[in-house]
Amino acid sequence: MPANLLTPQEFPPSYSTTFAPVVQNGASNSEKEMPASYEDSSGAGRGMTDDIFDETYREKTGPKPATVYVWRNIVLMALLHLATLYTFFTLPSAKFATLLWGFGCFLVSGLGVTAGAHRLWSHRSYKASFPLRVFLAIANSIAFQNDIYEWSRDHRVHHKYSETDADPHNASRGFFFSHVGWLLVRKHPDVIEKGKKLDLSDLKADKVVMFQRRYYKLSVVLLCFVFPTLVPWYFWGESFWKSFLVAAIFRYTIGLNATWLVNSAAHMYGCRPYNKHINPRENRFVVFGALGEGFHNYHHTYPFDYSTSEYGWRWNFTTSFIDLMCYLGLASDCKKVAKATVLARKIRTGDGSHKTG
Repeated sequence: MPANLLTPQEFPPSYSTTFAPVVQNGASNSEKEMPASYEDSSGAGRGMTDDIFDETYREKTGPKPATVYVWRNIVLMALLHLATLYTFFTLPSAKFATLLWGFGCFLVSGLGVTAGAHRLWSHRSYKASFPLRVFLAIANSIAFQNDIYEWSRDHRVHHKYSETDADPHNASRGFFFSHVGWLLVRKHPDVIEKGKKLDLSDLKADKVVMFQRRYYKLSVVLLCFVFPTLVPWYFWGESFWKSFLVAAIFRYTIGLNATWLVNSAAHMYGCRPYNKHINPRENRFVVFGALGEGFHNYHHTYPFDYSTSEYGWRWNFTTSFIDLMCYLGLASDCKKVAKATVLARKIRTGDGSHKTG
């Protein structure tokens, strides 16, 4: 493991702040304290606070805007999941190599979301070289969960206005809405309004991000559906239909739901060892399915930590991948919270679950 991950530096004094009591996630949050230590390559702060909860935001009073259904999305999502259900019952008839290929595509596409759109571009929790950024952009297109620019923008809004009307997948509106329902209706006006006010200059300045955005639809057709289908059909004689269903449709749907569970299950089920005043939870089931993204109470407490967890490689495939990239010289400047800071936070604002594991 690179040495710069092991010795956190002092967090800039300007970020050591305790805010007045506010209401977040339906509970009073009397302490929203930035950590005292983390690794920062510049030595002058992270330079981005749009993923830190905005305690000044207040939801508008009066009646909520009417729900507008997006019927195209509803029909497509229904057909996608019906096809996935059919594929599930026909998996035994697929060749073992096809199943392995589908799993491999799932891992790569997952990294495009977790190591790419999430930890790199949404939170800038580490730095990636040009070749690694290209790989992650390709992997992100295989995942087909919106382009990097849009995914990162919505995710920053989610952190800044978590569990409010300005949160794209506000978990206070229920499991179904935060899981998939938010994609089946028009966005709340506050989501659009707040998204336009974010500083996205770092994303606009990244040529890889903007190139992917410019050619996103074509990249999705080729990388999410055509390429995964052609490999089993051409190289080991799997039927074209079976290749399409297993390596494209089934793999894609599982990847979608693994990500969605972070928005739904990890905001409702599990313990809160770091901050009991917010909804996000530690959910081990989600950790496995989302390649390490289920340590969600930790992540919303310390959104800039490249590992999204205090446990390093344990159950965290994405952290292992990023550390490997650091070892190979393709990534650097991973930001990490000091263990003493994490322990102090557990004692001060956690729910006590850390005492029992």
